Parts: sequence; C-alpha cells; structure tokens
Amino acid sequence: MKNVSIQTDPSCDDDYDSSSLDCDEAIRRILAAINAVDTEEIVDVHAAFDRITAKPIVSQINVPGHINSAVDGYAVAADSLPEEGTVALDVVGSSFAGKPYGRDIGAGQAVRIMTGAVVPAGADLVVMQENANRDGDTVTIDNRTKPGDNVRAAGEDIKIGEEVLAAGTHIGPAELGLIASLGIDRVSVKRQIRVAFVSTGDELKGVGQKLEPGEIYDSNRYTLFGMLKRMNVEIIDLGVVIDERDAVRNALTEAASRADLVITSGGVSVGEADYIKEILQEIGEVKFWKVAMKPGRPLAFGKIGDAFFFGLPGNPVSVMVTFYQFVRPALIKLMGGSATDFITVKARAANPLKKRPGRMEFQRGYLAVADDGELSVSTDKDQGSGILSSMSRANCFIVLPIDQGRVAAGDWVSVQPFHGVI
Repeated sequence: MKNVSIQTDPSCDDDYDSSSLDCDEAIRRILAAINAVDTEEIVDVHAAFDRITAKPIVSQINVPGHINSAVDGYAVAADSLPEEGTVALDVVGSSFAGKPYGRDIGAGQAVRIMTGAVVPAGADLVVMQENANRDGDTVTIDNRTKPGDNVRAAGEDIKIGEEVLAAGTHIGPAELGLIASLGIDRVSVKRQIRVAFVSTGDELKGVGQKLEPGEIYDSNRYTLFGMLKRMNVEIIDLGVVIDERDAVRNALTEAASRADLVITSGGVSVGEADYIKEILQEIGEVKFWKVAMKPGRPLAFGKIGDAFFFGLPGNPVSVMVTFYQFVRPALIKLMGGSATDFITVKARAANPLKKRPGRMEFQRGYLAVADDGELSVSTDKDQGSGILSSMSRANCFIVLPIDQGRVAAGDWVSVQPFHGVI
C-alpha cells in the first residue's frame, strides 16, 4: 500500500498555531479599531442610570451648602471654653437639619444642634452631647473640645465649579445619587449602542420546539441576551440562520444595517458549512479570525460597513469566554466608557490544573477564602467548551498564561472573579 502524507491545518486540539494572535494583541487591535459613538442625548436623571456621561458633570453648588455639624451636641464659641475645669453655658435655642437657629451666638451661650444642621454664626466648634451635661436651660462642658472639632465646612465634599464626574463615566447607583445631590435633573449621555446577534447552524432549534435526531436547543442566543442586557444596550435578536451561504450573507447584511455591532455564534471554524469568514471577506473586512486561547480559538473580528463584527465560536462556554474577554471591553469603548479589564487577583490552586503551553486558558473555577485566610481556587471538573453548566457552577475564571504548563496544587494563579461582571 502506498504511503500518502496528509497536509493538516492546526485544529482546536493543537496548542500551538502560528496564525493565532495572542490574547493581549487581539484586545489591543480591537480597542485600537474602535472609537466611541459621538452622538449624545439629554435624558432625565432617572433615565441616566447605567448610561455613560457625554459631558463632564460640574457642580453649580457647594456640597454641603453650609457649615454644619458632624454630630449631635451643642454649638459653642471657642471663647466660651474654660481654660480648665468646666463651665455652664446658657442654651439659647436649637438648630435642626433644615431648621437652622438663625441668629448669632455669643460668649457664654450654646445652641442645641443635630447632625447636618447649620452651625450658627459665632460658633466654631460642636461639643458632642456625650461630653456635655444638660440641666434645664444650661449645659456644662469642659475644655476637651477644640476649635473646629465636629464642624464640617461648606463645600467640604464638593465645591462650586468642581468637575464631579468626567465624560465617559458609567453612571451607577453612587454616581446617580451624586448627580442628584447637585440638584441636576437632566444629564447628557452617550446614546445607547445597538447590538444585533444571530446564531448559525442547521442543528439549532428554538426553545419549545420538538428536537429531531441530531438537533439541539439554541442556548447561545439566550446567553448573549443575558450578557448584553447587563450592559444596557439596545438588543436586536435576529434568531437562527441556516447554514446556507445566501441566508448567512443576508442575515449579516441586515444586522449591519441596523446595528453598531454585530455578533454571530457558530460558523467561524473551518468546516464545509462554515461561511462566516468568507462572506465577511466579501461584504466587509476581517481583521483577524483566530486567537491563541482555550476555549474560543476560532474568533473573528472585523467590520461590515460601519458596524463592527464579532464572530464567536459555537460552543456555549466559548461564547461566554470570548464575549467577556473581547466583546465586552469593545462595547464599553464603543459606548464612550473606559474599557477596563476584569479585576484580577492571586489565589492558590486548591487542586492540580491540567495545562499545556501554547494557548492562554480560561478555566472555570470556584474562588473562596481558605482556612488560613488566603484566597483559594478550585476548578470545576468539567472544563469542556460545551459544558455550559460549568459556567453556572463557577464564580471566576482561572487565567493561565500562554506559556504556562501544568499547575501544581498550592501554586499561585491569576483569577478573574465574576462578581459585578457576569
């Protein structure tokens, strides 16, 4: 029998592939290609939540707007403090938050004051009520309180003319409250990004439909919907497209006409029915289509017209990993925000981790505090790219560098916690 040599391309089972970008270079190219949208809109302060500021937020007032007390107690002039021992002062009135005393205070006098209330003119300190003895209309104090004690200056938090939030700031609960504390009722924000997504594959069925042999339910559209929902974008779900060239081309063309960013799942590998790459080359441009990572190597990035394009792998875990590592920071920059990475912490591996050099790996793990107080991370036993339940059980990615080999139990590893992101 004649020996025949077979020419093979790198497969998903191979760790080294010279045509694959490393992850750092891939994200650098993505972010370099993307500019923030330049359209803005003015919305009610409630509607500004979870949006990105288009202009700086500048305070028109001092916060607090007046000298006020930091404690419940008695407002006193420094001249009234005894050099030693104690002194009895006349209580001439009260100052409550929103109901100031309204008159000056003189030597030998004190005003009962509550936290946040205006400090009367003439007073320059507040004696805590725990350090004062009240008896009818007099209060006895000693000299332990010094001028300036327990008094908050006007503008101590925010001064008039101060830039409180820079353009490009994500408005979360604290930022929303901060804006409201300045009396601002309308905010200039970047417009919402429109994201269209589609699944490709003859084997995919929608939930509620009956499965025929070889068919599976399409989970990726629901996973993508959930991830996009958390990013407060306008979502355009274009459903499932069959593996037919014209159908895929028409779906991509429609998606690009309606969205700022298009996402597909499936169809970016090298199978005979995987058309994404060649169609993208016909109607758009491909900037790269493979990344040296596991899971998720077959990842395409490019443009169709004015819309950016991400072709994600078809395996469910690969979809989530590639979305969070690449699509999410791209969307944040497109929105006008700061495309920051995951927070990464160090933890000890609670068990050995299988790894071969050649690709950066994102293993699903569970991060916890060990008995010695250090962070410890254990891996889910099922690390396959099709095991979506492993993402549900995990609370972090264990990030293993491209040149990393096997990890022994007790070794330090880098971990990206899911909390606040996934």
